[in-house]
Parts: sequence; C-alpha cells; structure tokens
Amino acid sequence: MTGTILQYKRFAVHDGDGIRTTLFLKGCPLHCAWCHNPEGIAFPPQLAYLPHKCIGCGECAKVCPVGAHSFADGHSFDRDACTACGKCESACLGDALILYGRTVTAEEAAKTLCEDEAFFKSSDGGVTLSGGEPLMQPDFTAEVFRLVKERGISTALDTCGLAPRASLDRVLPFTDKVLFDVKAADSTVHERWTGRPNELILDNLRYINARGVPIEIRVPLIPGANDDQCDAIAALLKPLQSITAVRLLAYHPYAETKYGSLGLQYPAAGITPPTEEQMQKAADALAASGHKIIR
Repeated sequence: MTGTILQYKRFAVHDGDGIRTTLFLKGCPLHCAWCHNPEGIAFPPQLAYLPHKCIGCGECAKVCPVGAHSFADGHSFDRDACTACGKCESACLGDALILYGRTVTAEEAAKTLCEDEAFFKSSDGGVTLSGGEPLMQPDFTAEVFRLVKERGISTALDTCGLAPRASLDRVLPFTDKVLFDVKAADSTVHERWTGRPNELILDNLRYINARGVPIEIRVPLIPGANDDQCDAIAALLKPLQSITAVRLLAYHPYAETKYGSLGLQYPAAGITPPTEEQMQKAADALAASGHKIIR
C-alpha cells in the first residue's frame, strides 16, 4: 500500500489535540483561491524553483535527463520539459529546488509518524493526516491510521469534505477526530471561490456527525469572499451534536511565494487579511451555533 505525500510536520499544535505529527498528502479536489498549500493541489509530483536561492552552480543541469535546466545566460528552467524526477533537487547546492510529491508505503509513513510517540501520550496528542486532501487516497489513509492505532495513538483527519461516501466509510473506522473545513454555506459562493459546489461536502458533514465522530469545524475568514457567510454557517452547524469546537482561521498571504516557485499565479492577489474587528464580528456570528469558538 503506497501513497503520494508532501511532508511530515513534527510538533504540530494546531492540527488536533495535544502535540501531533502531521503528514501532508498530495492531491485536492478543490482550488481555493486562498489555498496556503498550493503544492498539495495537483496529484503528480511538482518541482518548485526558488531563484533567490540559486547560486549558479550548474549541478542541476548536469544531472537533468531531459535538459530542463540550462545556464547559457543565468539559470533557465523549462517547466514544460521537467518530468519531476527529483534528480536535480538532490544535486542542488543552494536548496533552490524542491520536489513536492514522493511515494512511500503505509508502513514507512506509520513508522515515521510514530517516532514521537512519547510526546503524543504525554500531551493527549497523536497523528494527523492533512493535505491536499487525504480522502483522495482513502486506502492509504485508512491503512496508515490502522497501523498507528495499533500502537494506541490517536488519529485525526483534516479534510475539505469533498469525497465519495465510500472514501469516508473506508477511513472513519480508524479516525478519532475529524477536522472539517466549512468555507461557505451558500453553494454558489463556495463554487466561485473553490471551483466546486458544496452540497456533497455538507452532506458528508452531516453523515460524520450522525456517525458520532468528534468534529472540529474550521472556518477560514477571507474578506470579500466568505466574510458574509458566518451567520448562515452558524445556522447549519447549530443542530450538529458531534461538533467539539469551531475554529476561526484568519486569511494570510504568506503562500504567495509558493505559487511563484511553482510557476503559478496567486489567485488571492489583492485580498487583505481580516482586521481584529472583522475577526470578532465573525466569531460573534459563529457563536450563534451554540458551539465553542476558537480563534
């Protein structure tokens, strides 16, 4: 059983309860304009190039099998020719090249995730799978969770909720908590900013709630995009009894350089982070759901 992953994040404290290790998987069905992990959207491996780190050593050109790197007049990188084999990343002396996406077995992933087991147990923490979207690789996600739970370690699934019901049924038996994104209540608004409607997402949220799995709702606040949705979000969350908290997340533009390194335009250009007043207004509106609000 193998999966395509991005990276491990150790000592994570915002991806579930306690101290955690988070594994980010590659591939996501949404294209949120504000996405802070653009390297996780496409499923195939991608090579990022950071020009400001390039020292002009030319080692990448020596090992590239398709000639995607050249130095006739400075470093030129042909993305169309690149096959994301990763050879140049290993050769780069300036850390200017990053390969996003590699294949590991579920056993390898579980072993790495459990390295900080002592910290998990002392803090009521555990392992979180995020992305990207872990439900795009449901068999791998379920197997990693199963192996982790064999060691008595808690599991959390960080999901956008857009997945077939069969994928949920594959993963939920091994899931102790779900971190569920709710980006908008109105489906038209959701589709405008993420590329997909939200009917299936909200159906899956209600299904997880009915299964009795604890849920932490995550609401990103993006001024001009979804800041008028909080009252409606509170109303749809109010009847859901499995919700443990609603976490309000402020938009930030820190991922803009990632888009550039991948040769992508930043879709959220021009959007500014919410003010303290906007955050408080959103928190007050979400509090009408009757659930605990975390900022």
